[in-house]
Amino acid sequence: MNTAILALEDGTVFEGRSYGARTESSGEVVFNTAITGYQEIFTDPSYCGQIVVLTYPEIGNYGANLQDSESQRPYIEGLVVREFSPIASNWRSRQDAEAFLAEANIPVAAEIDTRRLVRHLRTRGVMRGVLATGGGEARELVEKARGIPSMAGLDLATRVSTTASYEWTKGVDACSPSEPVGLAAEERYHVVAYDFGIKRNILRRLVHAGCRVTVVPALTSAEDVLALKPDGVFLSNGPGDPEPLHAQQANIRKLIGKTPVFGICLGQQLLGLALGGKTYKLKFGHRGANHPVLNKVTGRVEITSHNHGFAVDPESLNASEIEITHVNQ
Repeated sequence: MNTAILALEDGTVFEGRSYGARTESSGEVVFNTAITGYQEIFTDPSYCGQIVVLTYPEIGNYGANLQDSESQRPYIEGLVVREFSPIASNWRSRQDAEAFLAEANIPVAAEIDTRRLVRHLRTRGVMRGVLATGGGEARELVEKARGIPSMAGLDLATRVSTTASYEWTKGVDACSPSEPVGLAAEERYHVVAYDFGIKRNILRRLVHAGCRVTVVPALTSAEDVLALKPDGVFLSNGPGDPEPLHAQQANIRKLIGKTPVFGICLGQQLLGLALGGKTYKLKFGHRGANHPVLNKVTGRVEITSHNHGFAVDPESLNASEIEITHVNQ
């Protein structure tokens, strides 16, 4: 009754113990190497369509709270871990992690050899899979995995975007009395943020930096954005493949040269496409909190958080028009 099965499209099957919702989910199986921040991972819309494997061996030990979610609900399709703690020990915890995921109908497979699983994904590349915690035959689950749509060519950003524009006003709060957050800057700029799957902490950081923030749906026209008289336009993170988002690329092209445009994750990839570049799918993606990036302006390596399965091909960009300032190492 407590068995969990993860079946991959190549026929590999992992069995463990079930937690969370007793159900069956499917998606692209990916891994994240961060040590902390599992609630932020659960609720990051960029994980829509993906079953997430966490490499840190114990998950759930500090529970879940009201402040750390990056969106209104979890977006992962399923979770795979080595150990799933039944105990939540943290003064900020308001709920244990299992209940947090079960309420969102998300299954969890624990007691999985995640080292073996991650090595398999690094060697073969991320692949489609089915996670079943409510029963099922392994052979049938493998066949289901093979029938899942590939992430390449999939538009998920429109699915997770807000349906209506709104103003975001909340800044950065300290997690504890000892955290040095600093004073927020005086409001100087109006930033219009395209929501392709935006995370709340990005919005909080923009406010903290002195921005008035208006969030708009993914398919908002460039004309409507410019009518808001922004000092800059932000292109957010989000799930899926940037290439099929033709309407979004067209809107970005209309904005370039009329207002500063900056983006992160999917937004950065869409900006690359709008500038005539090409994107490609990474073998197993970059998902973690310690990815080195070379700042070519300063010559220094910066440690950054990543969550993306696609990248811009630098050779596809016109070097006479575009300066590449940061390169993943």
